[in-house]
Amino acid sequence: MFIKIAAPTMLLAVVIGPVAAAETLPEAIAAPGESVVLSVHAEGAQVYECKAGGDGKLAWAFREPIATLLSEGKTIGRHYAGPSWEHADGSAVVGKAIGNAPGATAADIPWLKLEVASRRGDGALTPVTTVQRINTHGGKLDGACDKAGEFKSAPYSADYVFLKKG
Repeated sequence: MFIKIAAPTMLLAVVIGPVAAAETLPEAIAAPGESVVLSVHAEGAQVYECKAGGDGKLAWAFREPIATLLSEGKTIGRHYAGPSWEHADGSAVVGKAIGNAPGATAADIPWLKLEVASRRGDGALTPVTTVQRINTHGGKLDGACDKAGEFKSAPYSADYVFLKKG
């Protein structure tokens, strides 16, 4: 009898858990009223290029992300310049940043909210209208650059949450 009562309580905690966690997102990247289509983990790098700034001084400028999208330890897609996310089923979305919040430490790239600007294919990403980048680790590149045109990458990981309206 005790087990039958405990199991629904455990299930309820699991069901409530993600909802409670979603409510703790910074307001700038929250997506109230939207539901999760897919949530994945990404491992990769943020690529930077040494460029002259408006003041003529060389500095690292963000160029593009390169990452593998993982679900339950298996590769299910990739993330690359655009910013674009492509699922193994051929569906893909391109986003435009509309909100950001600081990462947990100074070495972490910001959390983002991106609006889907375009899509292609028919599959898991087809209904997606918003992408959130959360739980970032690493990805920032600091320090001087000496030669214009030089590239460097900074390893990063993040979770991407794909949402749809309604």
